[in-house]
Amino acid sequence: MEFLASQIAELLNGTVEGDSEITVNKLSKIEEGELNSISFLANPAYQEFLYDTDASIVIVNNDLELERPVKDTCTLIRVENAYECFAKVLEAYSQAKTVVKNGIEPNSYIAKTAVLGDDVYVGAFAYIGENVKIGNNVKIYPNSFVGDNTTIGDNTIVNAGVKIYHECEIGSNCTFHSGVVIGGDGFGFAPNKENDYTKIPQLGNVIIEDHVEIGANTCVDRATMGSTIIKKGAKLDNLIQIGHNVVVGDNTVIVSQTGIAGSTKIGKNCLIGGQVGIVGHLTIADGVKIAAQSGVGYSITEEGKVVQGSPAYAMGEYKRSYVGFRKLPEILERLAELEKQIKVKDI
Repeated sequence: MEFLASQIAELLNGTVEGDSEITVNKLSKIEEGELNSISFLANPAYQEFLYDTDASIVIVNNDLELERPVKDTCTLIRVENAYECFAKVLEAYSQAKTVVKNGIEPNSYIAKTAVLGDDVYVGAFAYIGENVKIGNNVKIYPNSFVGDNTTIGDNTIVNAGVKIYHECEIGSNCTFHSGVVIGGDGFGFAPNKENDYTKIPQLGNVIIEDHVEIGANTCVDRATMGSTIIKKGAKLDNLIQIGHNVVVGDNTVIVSQTGIAGSTKIGKNCLIGGQVGIVGHLTIADGVKIAAQSGVGYSITEEGKVVQGSPAYAMGEYKRSYVGFRKLPEILERLAELEKQIKVKDI
């Protein structure tokens, strides 16, 4: 499918600088641009590629000042936010390419007590349990499992191989990528007098609110009692572990390989980097940012605080401490030299 520069500019509320009739039919990185492709420039570090790219259209910010002319074959579309607008182009391109699936494929199982909305798709070898309620336009791809008494809201996409255990509540407009497990048992065991462990039954569920996206192979454990809750608009990357009774606030973003232990409450609009570990029973305030590979062992009650390190503490203090750490060999040499001078004076 081809798109005119004028059509794209209208979609993005942008202005065309060049040939408004030029067409594109594919996407490209600006450094790998080729004819009939569209790219974008948001990071100034890549500006040097703008002047030599073969991309036919490049989306740029309104305030970008050109250091020299671009190629005659390149048309610019100026917008308020190039990164955000390119995301809109990607979404439109994806929708144009996507084949909308409907209907029930052979070899799937749907319990007689399950209730399905309009335009639902259930792929081959998917399993829909007893008393499940599925909203309109839900897509459940092959080899997925939806346990008894679970509800799924409108327009949610359950990709291949997702497992949703019993009695979970899934909102509308959610996306779960392959390998996601929602509602597996929380990690609860009590030591006993036989020097063994007694399993604590996990009787709660998982509630996932609207507009949540969860990446491949992420696990969200069911609560011991009550609910593990992922609130509206939260985005979870691949390979994340969410423990039992955790609450993740609205629009919080969590990057891959992060682990959050049981009963921790995370506020809204937080940003948590990759490979972060958070101890259980903590409270993380709204707007907190936790840098990658940090270890959080205490509650962070100050809204908007930025922390780093293991154990994590204020990022500014961490950076000053790290400068001192890197200078430690030099400091030790100077200390040894001072000790020698003191000994000489004593003699």
